Amino acid sequence: MEHNDKCCQEVDGDSCGSSTAASPEMDRNPSPPPEEDETEAGEEADAIGETVYSKHWLFSTLTRLIQMVTDQESGQSDSSMELTDDLEEDLCKVWDMAMDKDVAVFLQEFKAPDILLGVIAKSRSPRLTEICVGILGNMACFHDTCVFLSQNSDLGAVLLLLLGDNDPPTLLETCRLLLTCMSQPDVAPLWLERIRQQPAVCGSLCFIMSSSTNVDLLVKVGELVDKLFDEDEEIMKSWVSTPPSESDPNKDIQQDIASSLLEAATQLRSESPEALEVYLHSLQLLTTVEEGMQALVSDGACGRAVWTFVCRIVCEDLCQADDPPLILQEQKALLAPALALLSALHSSLQMDISAELLGSLIRILQFNAEYLQSRTAGNSESEERQKEEEKLVEDVQLKALVETTAEFLSVVLMELTKVQHLVGLLSEVEPKLADIIKKDFSISSNVSS
Repeated sequence: MEHNDKCCQEVDGDSCGSSTAASPEMDRNPSPPPEEDETEAGEEADAIGETVYSKHWLFSTLTRLIQMVTDQESGQSDSSMELTDDLEEDLCKVWDMAMDKDVAVFLQEFKAPDILLGVIAKSRSPRLTEICVGILGNMACFHDTCVFLSQNSDLGAVLLLLLGDNDPPTLLETCRLLLTCMSQPDVAPLWLERIRQQPAVCGSLCFIMSSSTNVDLLVKVGELVDKLFDEDEEIMKSWVSTPPSESDPNKDIQQDIASSLLEAATQLRSESPEALEVYLHSLQLLTTVEEGMQALVSDGACGRAVWTFVCRIVCEDLCQADDPPLILQEQKALLAPALALLSALHSSLQMDISAELLGSLIRILQFNAEYLQSRTAGNSESEERQKEEEKLVEDVQLKALVETTAEFLSVVLMELTKVQHLVGLLSEVEPKLADIIKKDFSISSNVSS
């Protein structure tokens, strides 16, 4: 949630009178003029760092928050701990303010994390919990405050428990905070260790992926799972091997991690296609370990469903015949994990290759060749052109896509023992490519043999 309001220090205007009826006699010396320097010094003393935000206002807001929680505990207020509109608005301003480094440091010095943690632990208001976690999430955007927050073991335990909450906005902010902390190399190992020690985290994330329809939440959960799998192979292995915990309230309906990833990806295909990258990459990472492959290809597993889903993405959504070759640059982040996943599943499940998939594989290589040719055409000897060529060489993601596609295609062609069969398949979807294969008939025959 973004808030554009800024809570700035209020400066009183000049309160000097403006009467035009002056006394003809002066009984005393006139008062000295206002000391502007003193006023400015007072304002600077109240300002947080180099900002115009007021320390006094921030103290007041947090004090009101503490008082509300205290009243609720003593039974003097509504047991639901509902926020007043004014306090909610002011807390949202603190949420925005925490994006400023000076404010984040000041909140840390003022022990605001402990205050917010206490509120989260006692809160029965989803909105209040969301705001408090959101403030901590903004504070964590800065290295020093992120390290400080991460070292708080109580905060770590509470955040992992919050993954089992049923409020989507709170879950979104919790995942955002966890992802922010895990992006800091200094503290990522600390969070990974905490997650390894909490098997319930897997169940909570699986439940969200398999049941939520909130696009923003699914995107953030996907990023978190992908980060976990990428950073810690042991977590990935344990999550595909460990059955649901007996204490998990969702154990009877919880899907396994692979099925949950597929369910969320299916939801996002129509709602937010660009968010599919992290889900395809997570599924592809599963194929890099034996436990993950077994979770995909064993009896009753979702491997065939994953194959069908990814084939549809590649053949229907990406790299179409009427696209320009430049489309590879836009879609390489999706195509690379998708084809690596298909290649791994094909070798284990021995799935049939459709004419559409075959056409897509050849089209990707064709588009890459045309793209390279167009980039190097013309003034290829100029210094500027050479720099562009160097950039192309450094495009690791595109290179990986082309290599994966070529390897997958070579396996497919080896399996198609009859070139006529290949030409027949291509003629249905890519007549021009079929003609190319016919011209190179002798070459194809040598490769097949």
